[in-house]
Amino acid sequence: MQQHPLYGQLSNIRDIQIFMEYHVYAVWDFMSLLKSLQRNLTCVNVPWTPVKNAKIARFVNEIVHGEESDLNELGEPRSHYEMYLDAMQEIGASTEGIYRLLSNLTRGKNLDQVLDENVEHEAVRSFLKYTFEVINSEKSHCIASAFTFGREDVIPDMFFEIVQNSKNSDSTNNFIKLTYYLERHIEVDGGEHGPLSLEMMVELCGEDPIKWQEAEETAVNALHQRIALWDAIHAAITENNTETKHRIEEELI
Repeated sequence: MQQHPLYGQLSNIRDIQIFMEYHVYAVWDFMSLLKSLQRNLTCVNVPWTPVKNAKIARFVNEIVHGEESDLNELGEPRSHYEMYLDAMQEIGASTEGIYRLLSNLTRGKNLDQVLDENVEHEAVRSFLKYTFEVINSEKSHCIASAFTFGREDVIPDMFFEIVQNSKNSDSTNNFIKLTYYLERHIEVDGGEHGPLSLEMMVELCGEDPIKWQEAEETAVNALHQRIALWDAIHAAITENNTETKHRIEEELI
């Protein structure tokens, strides 16, 4: 993953805008993976009853607490998804697509229909559909595998690259929300939630070889989906940069 050309491609504001306009969908469906784990592995029913594995419940609840109600740069409670949207708006990235998607979902429309009608890019659509395919399997070890190996273990490295590129450009130094979000994400997901997720995997799979095999297959598929998404973002940025170069050349003629 770290050898993907996208890692070194983010060099200006428009590059980062394009990246975020694609990646915001992964930030959103990441929360669906997490909440499905909370639903399956903790008790969210009334009347409440004790869960089978309090250790796993603690892992999940700690991650939910950090992702769903962290503190933003102003010390205000905010989910990481909402921080991401705030950063997008600050940097000038379009949030129209993700807002339209969620608006249609809140109206009770079928998920597949909403994805087909509202997600323009095929790679994003495929990425989201695979996520919900895993969620609908109701296999907690598979959901945890997609969450851990397809997300938490690779995102901090990618965001580090963006932060570094941002700091190397004078024009991005004023984007406080973006910088805070990226550094916070690296700190929380790379330093705390990543290790918790790995411990959760060990607890869920235990000594069961079938669960480990299914978890491995899910992780591989999730990473394939992630690479396809990276490819799509890389292509979009390359196309934009080529068009920009041609436009500048034409203006100079």
